[in-house]
Amino acid sequence: MTHALKTPDSGQKSSKALYGGTTSRRITVRDVAAAKERGEKWPMLTAYDAMTASVFDEAGIPVLLVGDSMGNCHLGYESTVPVTMDEIAVLSAAVVRGTKRALVVGDLPFGSYQEGAVQALRNATRLVKEAGVGAVKLEGGERSAHQIELLVQAGIPVMAHVGLTPQSVNAYGGYPVQGRGEEAAQQLLRDAKAVQDAGAFAVVLELVPAELAAEVTRILHIPTVGIGAGAECDAQVLVWTDMAGMTAGRLPRFVKQYARLRETLGDAAKAFADEVVGGAYPAEEHSFH
Repeated sequence: MTHALKTPDSGQKSSKALYGGTTSRRITVRDVAAAKERGEKWPMLTAYDAMTASVFDEAGIPVLLVGDSMGNCHLGYESTVPVTMDEIAVLSAAVVRGTKRALVVGDLPFGSYQEGAVQALRNATRLVKEAGVGAVKLEGGERSAHQIELLVQAGIPVMAHVGLTPQSVNAYGGYPVQGRGEEAAQQLLRDAKAVQDAGAFAVVLELVPAELAAEVTRILHIPTVGIGAGAECDAQVLVWTDMAGMTAGRLPRFVKQYARLRETLGDAAKAFADEVVGGAYPAEEHSFH
């Protein structure tokens, strides 16, 4: 019966939903944990500037990652490795300013936490104080557990990242799928459990076989965020320029393009240029007297 859709329980569930919920306050890590308990799947996108972030925030995306992927798709680097704390801090602050509801997660770039927990705390504190992020993300499983534990004890929520960790591209010699084979699968399981035990509120699983990611998702009580890790993860994340069709060239297998913004923007630029060259712009309605 149609009136069943208006029951208090269904209305309450709708108001609490991460995506499509009615609350206007900032999403918190407690909301993310509650979504796991409800079995709710949710989306996450990267963002690197206030304007784009505001679009995603208005669209209802509950979690935005200011990822070091900015190195590849925003700053013109060949990998994430050169990204600095200064760059992350400036862009994270812009994303925070451009949003009202989304939980903004700032990435800790390569070299900002590998020395140990004290270095990690110093740089994570900077992102919280200067940029206003609600959480930070760092790569690594067992090897990063001590850093995660200290940050959480200090009151800084941490999103972990296991599987393919792009900051280790030089060690990997590329971007291979992780967790294939019994030994590698067991190590990934140990890494996922280690970050959970250290206090991470969620964990990104990147380039992991779908069956293994599903097992990790079943075992953990914190949400898993998949990127190239199959459909059974609690959430899914994409780099926004990949998702929206801004990225040129060959894309990873796991990427689905939901628009062709590169083509659209190029067409707009050409139309503008043609009108300028042909004298059609500016027209009378664009002029002052």
